[in-house]
Amino acid sequence: MSKAIMKIAQLFVYLKQYYFTIAIIILPVHKIRANPMIKRTKIILASSSTYRQRLLQQLQLDFSCESPDIDENHLPNESATELVLRLAEQKAATVAEKHRHTNTFIIGSDQVAAIEGDILTKPHTHEKAVQQLSLCSAKTVTFHTGLSLFDCNSMTATTLCEDFNVTFRALTPQQIDNYLLREQPYDCAGSFKMEGLGISLFSKLQGNDPNTLIGLPLITLNRLLFEAGIDILTHTSPTETNNPLSDAN
Repeated sequence: MSKAIMKIAQLFVYLKQYYFTIAIIILPVHKIRANPMIKRTKIILASSSTYRQRLLQQLQLDFSCESPDIDENHLPNESATELVLRLAEQKAATVAEKHRHTNTFIIGSDQVAAIEGDILTKPHTHEKAVQQLSLCSAKTVTFHTGLSLFDCNSMTATTLCEDFNVTFRALTPQQIDNYLLREQPYDCAGSFKMEGLGISLFSKLQGNDPNTLIGLPLITLNRLLFEAGIDILTHTSPTETNNPLSDAN
C-alpha cells in the first residue's frame, strides 16, 4: 500500500512539473499571438465639426474628439494651400501636446474654398452667403483641404493638401436665395452643403474623393493610417497580418 501511495505522489509531482513547464513555454507564445490592437491605439479627431465626426465614423474606428484652441486667421501673403496645411497640422499638434509619447494618433483637418485666387471663408450670415454664391455662379471653385496625421509617440506629423474642383451652374438670384433659406449652410466654406441640397448648385465635380468637399478626405486618411500601421479593415498592423503566429492562422 505504501509503495502505491509513493508512486501516486511521484506521479503527481511529475505532472505538476510537466504542466508548469508547458505553461512557461506556451505563455510567451500567446504574447506573440496577441492582436496588437488589444493594446489599443488611441485615435483623436482634433475638431468639433459634426461633419468631420460623421465622416470619420464611416471608417468604423473608435475615436474621440478634442477641440484645439488656435488662431485660424489668414496670414499676410499666405496662399490657400499654405493656410490649410498650417492650420491642419497646428490643430493636430495642439491636441498632441496633451498626449505626448503615447500610443495616440491625432487627425487634424482644415478647409478653405478659393475662386480666382481669393479665399472664401465661412459666410456666417445670409447676406455674405448670397455674395459668395453669386460670385461662384457659372465658375469653378477649388476647395483646398489640409489633412494632418500626428503620431504622438514620435511627435511627428504627416501633412498634405487635397484639392477638389467644383463648377457651379449659372444661378439666378432667386435660386440662390431659395437655396440658402432652405438649407442655411452658413457654417460651410463656399455657402453650400454638398451632402444635401447643395448638389443642385453644381454642373461638374472633379477630384479624388467627394468626402473632401465635406471636410475630411477619407481615402487619403485611410492611406495615411495604413502607412502608420493601422489597417482599418483588419484592425491590425499590415505586418501583423502576414505573421505566421497571428490569430488569423
